[in-house]
Amino acid sequence: MTTKRRRLTAKTKFEIYIKTRDESNVGEVLREYGIHLSDLREIEELVEAGAVDRLKTKGAKSKSLEEVSFEEYQELAKELDRKEKALADLTVEYLILKKNDK
Repeated sequence: MTTKRRRLTAKTKFEIYIKTRDESNVGEVLREYGIHLSDLREIEELVEAGAVDRLKTKGAKSKSLEEVSFEEYQELAKELDRKEKALADLTVEYLILKKNDK
């Protein structure tokens, strides 16, 4: 007789992890969810590895300010000004063409 083990969702696995941290009777939690101690250890490893990975990437996602020279700043400002003027010209042309199509 083979029994099919149910698949636990990520949320359920996290609930199991939290319950085993809060409650002193781990065996009760294991019986409640129908899992073995080895399953619990795997869940613990996954949760802890996920937390560590998330903490590592959090710092990488935050943008740090980069120092640039005054000359480079002036070049970037000129380039931005040129692009803004080009966008304004294209917007005017688009509106004229749109008006003529009506």
